[in-house]
Amino acid sequence: MSTQSSKIAMTEFTNPNFEVLYTSEEIAARIKELGVRITADYAEKELVLVGVLKGSCIFMADLMRAIDLNLTIDFMAVSSYKDGTRSTGDVEILKDLSNPIRGKHVMVVEDIVDTGLTLSRLLEILESRGAASIRLASFLDKPEPRIKTELKIDYTGFVVPNKFVVGYGLDAAGRYRNLPFIAVVKNPDEL
Repeated sequence: MSTQSSKIAMTEFTNPNFEVLYTSEEIAARIKELGVRITADYAEKELVLVGVLKGSCIFMADLMRAIDLNLTIDFMAVSSYKDGTRSTGDVEILKDLSNPIRGKHVMVVEDIVDTGLTLSRLLEILESRGAASIRLASFLDKPEPRIKTELKIDYTGFVVPNKFVVGYGLDAAGRYRNLPFIAVVKNPDEL
């Protein structure tokens, strides 16, 4: 670990506003388990991982290295927050796929699923493009807010409580994505 990343990790571990929920070691072990399952489930198939930007980038990078298959990657960026605070469920594609997915086995990779409104609509959009199959891998599942939609997460890293979490790709106003662990923010107003 570099001196700079060491300083970041140590500083944030001592942040009294953070309660570490999952350590970097626990995360690495869980991703290895997911990689083994995905490798078995997609044996002899080519897989396209579609990362939903920006939060999924760290999870997707580690996950794809844990999968022992021929695979390709692509990215999408979407938004459903018209006023910046609440999801409308109406998805705007900010960055679309670079390549067609017709006839391919696709796995959408997400950092966290909470209400599932945006993700449900994104999956509908991708299904309309003729993929052979579409599955969902989410690093975190926060099921409590999911009341308006039923969403099947095929591969889940961890289930988390209905609290504000940061680290390992998840942010607060663009910060804390680089933390190597997941932490509950005790008082989000103090960030």
